[in-house]
Amino acid sequence: MNISLCLHMERTGTEETHRQLYEEFIELCTIADKGGFHTIWTGEHHGMEFSITPNPLLLLSDLASKTKNVRLGTATLIAPFWHPIRLAGEIAITDVITNGRLDIGLSKGAYTYEYDRLKPGVNEVSSGEMMREMIPTIINLWKGDYSHDGKYWKFPSTISAPLPIQKPHPPIWVACQHPYTFNFAVENSCNVQVAPLWNGDEEVENLINTFETTLESHPELNIPKIMILRHTFIAETEEELVRASEDFSDFYCEFSSWFKNERPVQNGVLEPLSKEEKAKMDIFSAEKLRNNLMIGTPDQIINRLKKYEALGYDEYSVWIANGMSFETKKAFLKLFIDKVIPVFCN
Repeated sequence: MNISLCLHMERTGTEETHRQLYEEFIELCTIADKGGFHTIWTGEHHGMEFSITPNPLLLLSDLASKTKNVRLGTATLIAPFWHPIRLAGEIAITDVITNGRLDIGLSKGAYTYEYDRLKPGVNEVSSGEMMREMIPTIINLWKGDYSHDGKYWKFPSTISAPLPIQKPHPPIWVACQHPYTFNFAVENSCNVQVAPLWNGDEEVENLINTFETTLESHPELNIPKIMILRHTFIAETEEELVRASEDFSDFYCEFSSWFKNERPVQNGVLEPLSKEEKAKMDIFSAEKLRNNLMIGTPDQIINRLKKYEALGYDEYSVWIANGMSFETKKAFLKLFIDKVIPVFCN
């Protein structure tokens, strides 16, 4: 099972400059590159300091000159925010810049806050339709002159310029949760990304079972890969693990509030939640997240990762976006490289 890293810039206030955040992002990525991680993943979000990733392809192009070993992936590009011709071309030029180290993850998006600002009128249903129209369209643009007459996009005969280095194109991953999205990914020869978020290992098993059921219904197709993305933290003291669980609790309370799109936002920062408001979000309590997320000693996390590997996961991505300080992330990453990576990346 490959071990990867997913991260982005993030802040809850204005104490750090965006330049400082970017330098910290680069430092964590170079540590991961030297430490044996398989891929660095970063996503796309807009207008929120909670997740500062307006163009992951731009970030990955810069990372290509600062790393040597890791593959570089988008987890994920939000399909409704792109035009197929533009996306096909920008993916291809990024593949050229990275010299064929690029992986592409695509999703329908998640935040109504972003839909309202970048694509007014788009909702969960239409965004999924747009993603499912987008993927075969960009693949066809990489094949040669292609005209399109779809529900969301129409254009005359066009080719992507440039074309990707990787043949037939960079690996494509689809963010999946519902069975019909799994089915779409498999039918279109795409790999699968899943994220159980705050749920425990029961959901981890449910997701791989959905994947395997989908494969059984398409025995004639090539078997794609499946990657799981999880918030992860290891430490060697109970004090650190308790503090990490509290940090993850704060993160998911804010995540939920962004998702609900009900709280005021000023300059990209969500109105802070009170202790009383957080306490009402029992599903995100530190105690529950300590059990559900990948939080533990190195040996505990290694044992759970081995179970994931035995379930059939091809890749595990350590999600390091969590509101913790840069120094905490850096110390965690180095400990993970020292204690966990050698077990899976010999």
